[in-house]
Amino acid sequence: MKRLTAIGVAHLLIVIALITPSCAQSTPTFKDVAYDDVHPAQRLDVYQAQSDQPTPAMVFFHGGGWSGGSKEHVPGWLLRLAAENKASVVAVEYRFTYVATHPAQVNDCLRAIQFIRQNAKKWNIASDKIGVTGGSAGGHLSAYVALADDAADPDSTDPVETQSSRVACAVSFAGPTDWSLLKSIDHQHPAYRQLIGYQPGTPAGEMDAAKMTDVSPISFVSKDDPPMMQVHGDADDIVPIEHAYNLDKALKSVGVECELVTIPNANHSVANAGDNVAKQATRFVEDTCLANPSNFRSSLQ
Repeated sequence: MKRLTAIGVAHLLIVIALITPSCAQSTPTFKDVAYDDVHPAQRLDVYQAQSDQPTPAMVFFHGGGWSGGSKEHVPGWLLRLAAENKASVVAVEYRFTYVATHPAQVNDCLRAIQFIRQNAKKWNIASDKIGVTGGSAGGHLSAYVALADDAADPDSTDPVETQSSRVACAVSFAGPTDWSLLKSIDHQHPAYRQLIGYQPGTPAGEMDAAKMTDVSPISFVSKDDPPMMQVHGDADDIVPIEHAYNLDKALKSVGVECELVTIPNANHSVANAGDNVAKQATRFVEDTCLANPSNFRSSLQ
């Protein structure tokens, strides 16, 4: 148990809270905005960039094993983008596994993207330049949102549901991507199984193969996916780096622009990465989501 409790929620949040510059905007412009009405957790905060023209937006999904953490802990490199008026930042809360298991979490995150797009004009956001990022569980959710099919329903009577859920780029820090690896690599953390409704210690061979496929972002890789960066420590014993290797290989096989930043001797917190990773993530976002032309591809276009 020592190995599991040592990471804790706080440890997971360190994954991408690498630096907090003094210039960073720390107070959201809009706080606890409801993007759905199923559960009180379905709220988001908007850190709005100041600009005469619509700006890109980066959406942050926090970590915490899909059962903890908070949207309050926005990484410094994202807050810097907002403070420098390069991009607005939206921090999303979602239902935890003790409320509902998968796909509740990814459905919340997809809905949040649609809600942001529905309110893009109000918040001065460029609707074709919305990116996603997060660490650990948030890295999984970011990858899932980036790779999943568009959730838009043009025939819905709910205006939010008519919006596209596709994004223009993604940065995933130490996010799990491939549940099939549970069959070949020891994954001691219970969250993998709890996310899809199983008790800790359940043998991978006894779990529903369809659930393991559906929870895995790698299952949805296609040639029209947005650019993606993965950051992963090669000594990660919570999310083995094979998750990142497998997704990187799958993305490259279909020609999707991708980068894998491997941090030597770094564990799940990527604590050895420091400011260098924040700079690389910022550069990637600036070159993709913030750049022209947009990488956004919607099934509605």
